[in-house]
Amino acid sequence: MKRSWEYIKFVLLFGLVVFLFSFTKQRNSSRNLTKTNIEFLDEGIPFITRNTVNKLLIQNYDSVTSIRKEKVVLKEVESRLLENEMIRNADVFISLNGTLGAKITQRKPLGRVAASPDYYIDDEGKKMPLSSVYTARVPLITGVAKSNFNELTPLLIAINQDPFMKSSIVGLELQQNGEIVLRLRKHDFKVLFGKPKAIANKFQNFKAFYKKTKQDNKLSSYKLVNLQFGDQVVATKI
Repeated sequence: MKRSWEYIKFVLLFGLVVFLFSFTKQRNSSRNLTKTNIEFLDEGIPFITRNTVNKLLIQNYDSVTSIRKEKVVLKEVESRLLENEMIRNADVFISLNGTLGAKITQRKPLGRVAASPDYYIDDEGKKMPLSSVYTARVPLITGVAKSNFNELTPLLIAINQDPFMKSSIVGLELQQNGEIVLRLRKHDFKVLFGKPKAIANKFQNFKAFYKKTKQDNKLSSYKLVNLQFGDQVVATKI
């Protein structure tokens, strides 16, 4: 009899817990959202404003506080955010206190293509529109028009990751034969980089040449620096 009573108490207690959980969950779902919280995970200045992201989060509602929790479909909100061409990834969630949160990762432009209109190339080699919020300080790509920049992307990534090259290079000119000419920020001479291969070695050779020539105060006497000959730098004077 004692064992039966303990079993009955367990069933009643379990039923009460289930009831309270269901009641709390239903009550919580019927509440309205309280606010939005937008976090940009990548470093740097946003290419899309928080206000724009907020509008995408609440869509057709006047404010976030007029939206019931149960009406929010997180996957749909994430898909809506990902349709924006400035956003690479979006993680949307609702906290216990009713905050509709979004963690945003933006696309990263590495080069700007001179076209009609201009556009960026991101670190995946894909086209990215210019932002009305912020202009990225990246090399200008001119010359032969291309729609596929997969071969060029590793060079753009390498430039972005190398502080000296990033601060020095302002342009890349694409030639008909697939070779690349680099234009520098403070100097008139051009750098014939060739095809985007052996990138690290060419960077090392150029930096060694630049350092030595600068020490000798002879940078202004050159019109072309050729990096296509292995470990040898061939420089043509004016």
